[in-house]
Amino acid sequence: MEEELKCPVCGSLFREPIILPCSHNVCLPCARTIAVQTPESEQHLPPLLHPRGPAPPAAAAPGPGAAAGPAACPDSECAAGGGDHADKLSLHSETDSGYGSYTPSLKSPNGVRVLPLVPAPPGAAAAPRGAGPASSSLTCPQCHRSASLDQRGLRGFQRNRLLEAIVQRYQQGRAAAAAAAKCQLCDRSPPEPAAVLCEQCEVLYCSACQLRCHPARGPFAKHRLTPPPGQPGAPGGDGSGGGKGAGGGRKVPTCAEHDLENYSMYCVSCRSPVCYQCLEEGKHSKHDVKALGAMWKQHKAQLSQALNGVSDKAKEAKEFLVQLKNLLQQIQENGLDYEACLVAQCDALVDALTRQKAKLLTKVTKEREHKLKVVWDQINHCTLKLRQSTGLMEYCLEVIKENDPSGFLQISDALIKRVQVSQEQWVKGALEPKVSAEFDLTLDSEPLLQSIHQLDFIQMKLPPVPLLQLEKCCTRNNSVTLAWRMPPLTHNPVEGYILELDDGDGGQFREVYVGKETLCTIDGLHFNSTYNARVKAFNSSGVGPYSKTVILQTSDVAWFTFDPSSAHRDIVLSNDNQTATCNSYDDRVVLGTAAFSKGVHYWELHVDRYDNHPVAFGIARINVVKDMMLGKDDKAWAMYVDNNRSWFMHCNSHTNRTEGGVSKGATVGVLLDLNKHNLTFYINGQQQGPPAFENIEGVFMPALSLNRNVQVTLHTGLEVPQCVKQPKLPNN
Repeated sequence: MEEELKCPVCGSLFREPIILPCSHNVCLPCARTIAVQTPESEQHLPPLLHPRGPAPPAAAAPGPGAAAGPAACPDSECAAGGGDHADKLSLHSETDSGYGSYTPSLKSPNGVRVLPLVPAPPGAAAAPRGAGPASSSLTCPQCHRSASLDQRGLRGFQRNRLLEAIVQRYQQGRAAAAAAAKCQLCDRSPPEPAAVLCEQCEVLYCSACQLRCHPARGPFAKHRLTPPPGQPGAPGGDGSGGGKGAGGGRKVPTCAEHDLENYSMYCVSCRSPVCYQCLEEGKHSKHDVKALGAMWKQHKAQLSQALNGVSDKAKEAKEFLVQLKNLLQQIQENGLDYEACLVAQCDALVDALTRQKAKLLTKVTKEREHKLKVVWDQINHCTLKLRQSTGLMEYCLEVIKENDPSGFLQISDALIKRVQVSQEQWVKGALEPKVSAEFDLTLDSEPLLQSIHQLDFIQMKLPPVPLLQLEKCCTRNNSVTLAWRMPPLTHNPVEGYILELDDGDGGQFREVYVGKETLCTIDGLHFNSTYNARVKAFNSSGVGPYSKTVILQTSDVAWFTFDPSSAHRDIVLSNDNQTATCNSYDDRVVLGTAAFSKGVHYWELHVDRYDNHPVAFGIARINVVKDMMLGKDDKAWAMYVDNNRSWFMHCNSHTNRTEGGVSKGATVGVLLDLNKHNLTFYINGQQQGPPAFENIEGVFMPALSLNRNVQVTLHTGLEVPQCVKQPKLPNN
């Protein structure tokens, strides 16, 4: 957590931290150091073009013992007699003679570049009447966003009281921990304070015992010595356990604008706490404000929720570190096994393999060292990210402990964003090893003597088992999409994949795709069916093993629209392809986007416009004729109906005339039962005649034919009607 409590400019713990508009923090003395003031007449000139010359008498260098610059100004002076002048800043070194060159940039102990101090322009003390006022600005040392200072100067920035209290608690805890750290090998009573901690031995030493018992030579030369816990630079020395809660003894903060008013509301627009007087007469009068306590609880909840995500990632990172350490041991063991196997094979070919044996051993060693180096690099990288996340978590937990709502809300937005960004840094694949423990080195000891000098570790193997990416596998209507990938650290080449699917009823698997892609969509499956899918890879050596089987469930009911790609060119579709009209007086056919070969399906068509001309509803094959009424060829089964009666039609044969037709506002239902192999029609919820067609088999698509006097809207995804009215008797 210590990194969270250090100023980015001076590198030390925060002193009187202030909150910049970008939500970052900086010490108040450091803010005075990095601020820049530019006269209005020159604020558009680059710094190197500002006029230079001898400083006026008023700006002469001070004598010995004078302050060296603005940063050396005592806080009491800045807050007292200097007043506004100190906070608005002269911003020019008192020792600057005016002849010195401009420093391009400064660098803090943390490595953050900050703006240079700009020397006062000539004549600044005696500016001519009418010259514009000076404009002060402050650039954030972390994100480099500039903020202009108003007439209040640095007093216009809010103090981060919460951070100040946490720094105080941290210092108290660190002092207590440092005082408690004693040498564990001292003969003295009491033991001397510890000076170092050995990370490998996990023992605290004072300076004398460290020189005597743990010299930096021999087997101890590679041991890492760090400061004891609680001292600066010690790992894990957060010092959070000492000190009293800073919130208990602090007085209730008052409004910066109105000293006698306490914060009671939170301005959502400005993201800052305000008092009632600010709402009545200040700039927040027309802003959106909410109760301070409610916003405090809301932001605490958001921060806690974000912390849970980071905590989960930190737990995964710890488990991943254990996995990496186990991987190190496996690499060592496998490397030794490969070396032993290699030596045994080479000794069997003594004379011819002596020189070749050394070369191959070198390859194994290089491979092992490469894997070890990659794993160690990954361990160090993951440890660093884990330490940063842990520090941020500890800091956030300390922030949550605070009982100062206004102080909390000053930093909560930025802190929530930081926690979310920290969580996003654990990208997918970051917690997967970059190398495997296996060595892809195989030596065949049976080749002929003349090919001994050509022996190498290159040998084609069968591809490994593909991994199904379940997060990308999905179903939509009667289509399924499957995605897969090869395992990480796979070096065996893959020439293609074979995807297999069963029949949706527990039957045999069959190949549905062979190719190089790792994503495949299969259309035209049965609705309300469960399919099993698996995939395997192949190369020139053969076919690898199957992946795990994934189970995919298609939709219970069909959702579809009219198909613009197969419709007659005179058909006009609208309403997301759910409403159909026609530009021709002749009948034109349009099909649906779904195809049925199994199950029971029901859809309805609403007649939006009707002018007493026949319209046909039904089903058809994909190759139905589309420039005449539906049912006139052998590829369609339909009911054509006018305003008085209806007929069933297939192969231009009319049957089962039934009284009752359609009008504007009527609803026509189509029930396709492929389990019983029949087709039934409904008008306004009542069955129209007997079942229209029986013994129908194959693949069918919803179909409709209409002319320019009719407009129809399709409704799908409907449950099959359970109760129907008695059908009308057909006329003889």
